[in-house]
Amino acid sequence: MAEFARSVVCVSGGMDSAVAASEAALVSGELYFLHLNYRQRTERKELECAQALARHFAAKDMLTVDVDYLARIGHSSLTDPGLPVEPADLHRRVIPSTYVPFRNANILSIAASWAEAIGAGAIFIGALGEDGSGYPDCRPEFFRVFQELVRAGTRPETRIEIRTPVIHLAKDGVVRRGLELGTPFELTWSCYQAADEACGACDSCALRLRGFARAGRRDPLPYKNIARKRAETV
Repeated sequence: MAEFARSVVCVSGGMDSAVAASEAALVSGELYFLHLNYRQRTERKELECAQALARHFAAKDMLTVDVDYLARIGHSSLTDPGLPVEPADLHRRVIPSTYVPFRNANILSIAASWAEAIGAGAIFIGALGEDGSGYPDCRPEFFRVFQELVRAGTRPETRIEIRTPVIHLAKDGVVRRGLELGTPFELTWSCYQAADEACGACDSCALRLRGFARAGRRDPLPYKNIARKRAETV
């Protein structure tokens, strides 16, 4: 018997959320996919990947929510074409410009609303804390606090558990776990800048390529050849 009859899975279209979906599938009877459009640079590709993952996992439903106000709030190079996406620096000590202010709180709030409405027992999100880009809303502490917020702000009988199955993994650990679970990495996208051929130069591409290289596997996505060689040596 499944641990959860229903689970909401926050699916960006990236590899971390795809592995989180694989974990959710192990313990859930039905999966409900949630995808947010906040006018990010590669939204078209991300949505395409999220839809492909929904089909792969036979999701019961997929809810795509338009939260373009995050783009209007701005202050992120993911949503503001006037701000450049920095080249990869995996040793950076400051929060990068790609941070979207308090994005995960917005995602989890919508997920909690939907979960309570459909009687889901869990929310799965593929946040990566230890080897990510240093976003403050990906820290384990953030999710512990938000769990209490969900408890305090829902009906007394509501029980929704926030699951972050990859949060303590390095990127190569995400790759290895995904391969164990049969996660279709070829259906995912990570590049912050391009939607057809990954740039290989942004933080997200570099982290992904390094993860596959350290796991001894080749990333199935298309990259610019020069960029791939450079990123795999980071």
